[in-house]
Amino acid sequence: MFIIRIICRFAPRLEITLLNTVEKMSRVCELTGKKAMVGNNVSHAMNRTKRKFDANLMTKRFFIPEEDKWITLKVSASALKNINRKGISVVIKEARANGFLTK
Repeated sequence: MFIIRIICRFAPRLEITLLNTVEKMSRVCELTGKKAMVGNNVSHAMNRTKRKFDANLMTKRFFIPEEDKWITLKVSASALKNINRKGISVVIKEARANGFLTK
């Protein structure tokens, strides 16, 4: 989701806000918010070149008994461990409280 703000040339205090929702395929965990980190490849001679450390993500389907439906989420390995530990309902409730899951 992104916000576009338009400021009128004739009335600078008048601001129009447009909300657009765009579905994008990003490499971010939907439950924990984990995403790629940036670091260095370090050679034997200690030369450093930039690289990206991707999150360990996989697409999984989960059944939510309270809502009696299946949902598909892109989750990290650590989120799967949390789901096994706490249960899917608790983890989804925490993710919504933290603002990660908007489905």
